[in-house]
Amino acid sequence: MPLVDCDEHKGVCSKYGVSGYPTLQWFPKGSLEPKKYEGPRTAEALAEFVNNEGGLNVKIAAVPSSVAVLTADNFNDIVLDENKDVLVEFYAPWCGHCKNLAPTYEKVAAAFKSEKDVVVANLDADKYKDLAEKYGVSGFPTLKFFPKGNKAGEDYDGGRDLDDFVAFINEKSGTSRDGKGQLTSKAGTVESLDALVKEFVAAGADEKKAVFSRIEEEVEKLKGSTARYGKIYLKAAKSCMVKGADYAKNEIERLQRLLEKSISPAKADEFTLKKNILSAFA
Repeated sequence: MPLVDCDEHKGVCSKYGVSGYPTLQWFPKGSLEPKKYEGPRTAEALAEFVNNEGGLNVKIAAVPSSVAVLTADNFNDIVLDENKDVLVEFYAPWCGHCKNLAPTYEKVAAAFKSEKDVVVANLDADKYKDLAEKYGVSGFPTLKFFPKGNKAGEDYDGGRDLDDFVAFINEKSGTSRDGKGQLTSKAGTVESLDALVKEFVAAGADEKKAVFSRIEEEVEKLKGSTARYGKIYLKAAKSCMVKGADYAKNEIERLQRLLEKSISPAKADEFTLKKNILSAFA
């Protein structure tokens, strides 16, 4: 499809009534009378328009999205799930700000797709007006957060950059992701256990057993995901007692080599958690 630089060719653009950018116009074969394209700026919508106007049958391969698409049928099941923290964008297909936000929002969803308790979703509020009205949506895009403990929803008033969204979800959901979806260096660490590990590392051989018992007691108090992290702390402490003071350092180096290879996201998470926790022992 040809492009026209309207700064350079002002006469041409003026002739065809172009006053804003980008403007898309369709010129049928053999005609200089264009038809203005006013549909969505997605590859699928553009392909459908060209197929209809040109009598073609071109198909666009859909790119999988990490954003959960909400409808009247699944809204309650997803958003009101008490086991999920859900960020919802209420949008309209014709909304320019919504279109501008879409690429960033997709990155947000991709960053948290490995977090089973976090959902990044959107709803076509122009199509499902009743749901939009129910949650007080009057402008687009409107973002609302539905945490596990408040299914009435709360307004998201933060910034619209990727880092803003990531920081918000990490704070609200207790996750530790960066903008690329990778675990941060804080993921898996437990402050109360780190304090005990510091004592453990400094203790002599006989004293280590006593500190280890205190670590066990602290791990038993942990709930949810931190309980899983506690088990990694215990395993690391046992290995340090059996294999010596260099165990943590050597294991961190081994895990780093594995992380530099091509591995699945799940394995990357597993190795990063272990590496982060072992750092307290090194």
